[in-house]
Amino acid sequence: MKRSFLALGTILLFMNCTQPQEPATTTMFVGTYTNGDSEGIYSFQFNTTTGELSNKTMVAAMKNPSFLKLSPDNKNLYAVGETDSFDSSGGVVFAFAVGDSTLQLLNKQGSGGANPCHVAVSDDGKQIAVSNYSGGNLALFTTDADGKLNDEKQLIDHKVLDTTKTSHVHMAKFMGNSVFTADLGLDAIKRYSKEKSNYIPALQPSLDFPKGSGPRHFTFGQNGKFLYVINELTSSITVCKRNSDDEYAPIITHSTVAAEFKGESFCADIHLSEDGKFLYGSNRGENTIVVFAVNQQTKDLTLVERFPVKGDWPRNFAIDPSGNFLLVANQKSNNIAVFKRNSQDGTLGFLHELKMDSPVCLEFME
Repeated sequence: MKRSFLALGTILLFMNCTQPQEPATTTMFVGTYTNGDSEGIYSFQFNTTTGELSNKTMVAAMKNPSFLKLSPDNKNLYAVGETDSFDSSGGVVFAFAVGDSTLQLLNKQGSGGANPCHVAVSDDGKQIAVSNYSGGNLALFTTDADGKLNDEKQLIDHKVLDTTKTSHVHMAKFMGNSVFTADLGLDAIKRYSKEKSNYIPALQPSLDFPKGSGPRHFTFGQNGKFLYVINELTSSITVCKRNSDDEYAPIITHSTVAAEFKGESFCADIHLSEDGKFLYGSNRGENTIVVFAVNQQTKDLTLVERFPVKGDWPRNFAIDPSGNFLLVANQKSNNIAVFKRNSQDGTLGFLHELKMDSPVCLEFME
């Protein structure tokens, strides 16, 4: 009898080992500009084994959803409507409930400024930061238990900070008790600390960059000890370090484009690999993804390669949840390019592309 049970167990184990495994897939949402054939936000299924994109679905019809962000629990998605005509102040931000590759509109609120271009969500999902590019301000919302945007918002006006430059708030990110925001027009990263229910200027209210740098996006490394800022107008990445007074200072700046490149190029997006070993940035004009290795002691950068994006005008790009693929939204060539990512040396290899009208933002469900 024991032998029979043993034999049966062996057969079942063999059957389980030999049965084909279901491919691992995840949902990817795509934000677009809608001045062509695109109608709003789309979803795809992404195969994290093969890198294949499938099941394209239009999930929310809206004007210019140029940036998207999922809540940490994947239950909500927030999208800006990059416009200056939603209401008297300009743009709009939408809150959605996320279903099975579907979106259900919860509500929308005026963003408090014209042409919002970025939305950020706090780690607890209870706060939303919207960057109003033309409005020159940062809008801070709270959410209810379902993820809806509450009516009241705090507006932080950057136009009053400098009378000689034009404020263009481009990105925000929550970090601990602070919110950081990149102002491309003021050449600065502004920092605010939460006091009771509002944000006020932090002890280091501004991290200033050389005139004409145009800091656009940024990311943190080593739990906020290092800050990597990609500068749109000078095609560069600046490494900043936090000191014992909790203040950041630039250490070194690296060019993102090749010395022999003679045309115009403007940086867009920046991402650090999950293990912190490689930093990636997009160059619009040179049309490359620049890859840097991150020194694990000093956190300085060493160039690995500049890889062609197989398209024109790479905006946002994303590393998939497996870490094995990198996808690029090429706005002007109307395609999403998929690259295999080598996690050992950071290099990229082109796999295939998918036609998509005016893609600008890629957001994976974790």
